Amino acid sequence: MARQCELCGKKPMFGSRISHAHNVTKRVFYPNLQKVRMRVNGRTKKVQVCTRCIKSGRVKKPAL
Repeated sequence: MARQCELCGKKPMFGSRISHAHNVTKRVFYPNLQKVRMRVNGRTKKVQVCTRCIKSGRVKKPAL
């Protein structure tokens, strides 16, 4: 399973780790993904969603 939000498509970004001596090495910024039960086409499904999508209300949780 890819480290990607299934709603908005957010995926890892790449940048540089810079030390005090200005040594530069590559690093990765991963999105904050959570597994959530969600209604998809009338069915309940577990999806990996970023926290921004959860907070914004794009995730419709199933009624228990």
